[in-house]
Amino acid sequence: MNPAKTAFKAFLPVLERAVGGLDRSFNGFVQPRRARGKLLLQPYLGWGTPGRVELAGRVLLPRTMRPPQKGDARLLNFLNVMRRLFSREVGGVRVEGTLAGQTAAATSDLDGYFNLCFEPTAPLSAGWHDVTLSLEGREGSRTAHVQVVDHARFGIISDLDDTVIQSDVTSLPRMLATVLTGNARTRLPFPGVAAFYRALTRGPAAGGGQARNPIFYVSSSPWNFFDLLLSFLEYRRIPLGPLFLRNWGFNLLAGHGGYKHGVIEGILNRYPDLPFILVGDSGEKDPEIYAEVVRKWPGRVLAVYIRDVTGAARDEGILHLREEVRKAGVDLVLAADSLAAAGHALAAGFITGGAYRSVMTSVLATEGQARPPTLTSTGGQEGVRGRAR
Repeated sequence: MNPAKTAFKAFLPVLERAVGGLDRSFNGFVQPRRARGKLLLQPYLGWGTPGRVELAGRVLLPRTMRPPQKGDARLLNFLNVMRRLFSREVGGVRVEGTLAGQTAAATSDLDGYFNLCFEPTAPLSAGWHDVTLSLEGREGSRTAHVQVVDHARFGIISDLDDTVIQSDVTSLPRMLATVLTGNARTRLPFPGVAAFYRALTRGPAAGGGQARNPIFYVSSSPWNFFDLLLSFLEYRRIPLGPLFLRNWGFNLLAGHGGYKHGVIEGILNRYPDLPFILVGDSGEKDPEIYAEVVRKWPGRVLAVYIRDVTGAARDEGILHLREEVRKAGVDLVLAADSLAAAGHALAAGFITGGAYRSVMTSVLATEGQARPPTLTSTGGQEGVRGRAR
């Protein structure tokens, strides 16, 4: 590792403690005053099992932003991104929630975060449930949503940036231009990703009464972008699932490998009988993180799909990882696009032929060309010739 980078990482905790102390002093003075005014209750998407559900969220001062439009000026989008990044958190506010007749409460911390835990007396059914939220001593309520998982065939854990949403994370200038001047309507998904994810969540038993396969999104984006990312998923008809993001602060500069690995392990622990498909991209450390998950959790990963967004030098290392995870009986597919991944998923029995054709139609329509792929059949696990490596 570069000595300068090593020194910088070693200095980060010192800098974070110093700034953190100033931040706590500032918050101790200003937050009681913020709590007297109008507050915004921002719930995230909750998750859990029939017997235990968690719902996190944040208490903030309101911000003025109208719903995004395709024609919004880049300057307006930039100003809205800044409003999100420089949010004004409110701590010390008691939040109450009701799920299936049970009430839970928590107090927001100095960063405005709260976390509610529910343990219903009667098991909840699989699927989405509503939670009614309110702030103690204030009128009005807000509805949040939680995903309960039970008896699915498999789950999906996916990255977001450069896996689902085009972000250009391999180029800092392009990434900043994309992230800072776009909105939920102008940001673009990769061709076919919505159809592919819908196919995975339906699985091969569509219409057969089997529970929907749950999807979880694990990203290094800050929680400040939650509403933007949620709106993007809804607008592009990409299946919804709990989003696991990061707190805005110095920890964003320290890398995301340990963070992402920890979140994935938390999901695997929560659903010990559920295998998973992992989806990421080659732009950062997803292949290495997912390969480590395969090694540490034998039998829990069905397949790894990596969107190829980098050059040949990076591909060589990923193909070496592919050989490693194959020894554990797991295919790592380095896919040029969603159709390549869907080809493997079809051969492996994760999706139906009809769903595969929907992905093909979506990809080819977006690309504006007809390139019928040829499926190979080496043990039914090799994907699409010429498109997956």
